[in-house]
Amino acid sequence: MYKLIAIDMDGTLLKGDKTISNENYSAIQKARKAGVKIVLATGRPLNGIKKYLDHLHLINEDDYTVVFGGAVVQNNKTEKFISHNILELEDWNYLYSLSQKLNINIHVLTEDSCIAPKYSKYSNQEATMNNIPLIIDNPSNMKEKLSFIKIMFIDEADVVTEALKKLPKELFEKYTIVRSSPYYLEFLNINANKGLGVATLAKSLNIKQDEVICIGDAGNDTHMVEYAGLGVAMENAFPELKKVANFITLSNENHGVAHVIDKFIFNN
Repeated sequence: MYKLIAIDMDGTLLKGDKTISNENYSAIQKARKAGVKIVLATGRPLNGIKKYLDHLHLINEDDYTVVFGGAVVQNNKTEKFISHNILELEDWNYLYSLSQKLNINIHVLTEDSCIAPKYSKYSNQEATMNNIPLIIDNPSNMKEKLSFIKIMFIDEADVVTEALKKLPKELFEKYTIVRSSPYYLEFLNINANKGLGVATLAKSLNIKQDEVICIGDAGNDTHMVEYAGLGVAMENAFPELKKVANFITLSNENHGVAHVIDKFIFNN
C-alpha cells in the first residue's frame, strides 16, 4: 500500500494554464480521505504555491511541502523547517562570475524574493509566478545575511544548453545541478534535491521508501523519481526522466496525476 504521493507542480499537476483539473483535484481528495499523504514537491517557494495548497485543503498541521527543488521541506501551516540546505554568499560570487564568462543571465531566490543583477523576462516570470518581488540590484550589494536558497541561470533554451555544456566538471561535485525547464538551470546545495527532500520527509513520517510514489516531468524531478518505490514520469516529461521511471502516465493536460492515483491507489 502506498502511503505518500509526492507530486511536482508545473508540467505535472498543473495544466498549461496553471490550473488543477477537476479530475486531478477529485483524485487527490479521494486519496487524502483514504489516508494517503499528499505532498507537493516543487521548485517554487512556499509563497508561490499557497493558493494551490489552500485549494487542495493541504494547510493542516500534518501537511508538508518539498519546496525550492528540495532545498527546503516545510510544514504548510506553521512553515517550520523539516530540512533546510542552502547556499552561501561565496556560491553567489562564484556563479555570478561564471555567468559573466558564459554570457548567460542569472538570479538568486531567497526565502521571500528573486534578486537579479539585471532585468530578464525569465526573472520577471519567476517572481510573478511565485508572488514574490523581483529586485534588481548590483551583485556587489549581496550580503552574507541573505538566505541564498537556489541560484539559477535563466535564458533562452539554446543559451542554457550551451552554458550547460561548458560548465566546469567540478561544479557537479560541488552543487546539485538540475534543468527544471528549457529556460532554467538551477544550482542548489549538494545536499539538496527533490529526492532527498522526499526521503527526509518520509523518514520523519515513518513511511518506507517502497510506500512512496513520486510523479514529475522535468530534470529536477529525476532524484525523487529514482528514489520512489514507484517513480512516475508524465507523458510530456523530459526523455531522460522517462528512462528512469517505473511507469509513464498520461500528460498534464490529460489528468496524468489522477490516472496514477486511480491505478495504483484504488486499482482501477
